Amino acid sequence: MKKMFAIALLAIAAMFCFNSSSYAQSYQKGDKLLNIGLGLGTYGAGGVGLGGSFEYGIHDAISVGVLGGYSGRGNYLGYGRWSVITFGARGSYHFNELLNLNDDKIDLYAGVGLGYRSITWNYSGSGYNDTWGSGILFLGHIGGKYYFKPNLGVFAELGSGFGTLQAGLAFKF
Repeated sequence: MKKMFAIALLAIAAMFCFNSSSYAQSYQKGDKLLNIGLGLGTYGAGGVGLGGSFEYGIHDAISVGVLGGYSGRGNYLGYGRWSVITFGARGSYHFNELLNLNDDKIDLYAGVGLGYRSITWNYSGSGYNDTWGSGILFLGHIGGKYYFKPNLGVFAELGSGFGTLQAGLAFKF
């Protein structure tokens, strides 16, 4: 995991070196948005998650799509291993026009969604598995993106999903 995190940081640093001066709007109808990153604080028990989201712009301020992610932790409090798989649908409202932001590199957004979370506990030594806490859940997020290039940037989100705090690479097609 440390090696993957170091590679991600190097990729972000390299993007600073290849900054482009030509940008389109940070978000507009028809955009396809892909976020891939790490999530911290999954299900209140810590751990690092991997996941992402994909959204399609249906309006100049609204995008809809899907999300998914995985998080797990071994030897949690000395009792075994837990894993969390989350997937669902989400929508976002992009605030740039409303806030009259003139910076085409920045995209500020917030949204809601509906998902399913599967939580599995495997208690060591007992062979006992439990799925306590699994089920349908309402999702909410607030975040921002900074585009180094017209179609490549970084994102950070606070809210529910594959982690309480999520950050990583953002792609726009």
